[in-house]
Amino acid sequence: MTDAHPPYFARHIFFCTNERANGEACCAQHGAQAAFERCKAQVKALGLAGAGQVRVNKAGCLDRCAAGPVAVVYPEGVWYSYVDAADIDEIVESHLKNGQVVERLRTPPELGR
Repeated sequence: MTDAHPPYFARHIFFCTNERANGEACCAQHGAQAAFERCKAQVKALGLAGAGQVRVNKAGCLDRCAAGPVAVVYPEGVWYSYVDAADIDEIVESHLKNGQVVERLRTPPELGR
């Protein structure tokens, strides 16, 4: 069965911004909030935000802590591990704007929690 309606957003990126109180490693310790804010600002500045385009969201734990900080882009289901603002800019320009996966930032598939 196929859905005749296009998705509300063409792409949706979720940033893990989880913070663990017990001292375990978490994305919040690695600049996840700043990365989320940068991505949201870049998407808006490029005119990519809104219905039919791109949505940038925070998420709780995405259970890929060993690879953190992480973000995931849907509908492709592509996971990214990023380090700095330049990585976020590359994800926005290459994947969110042009549909090209940034292979060098892909989270290794074996890295989970």
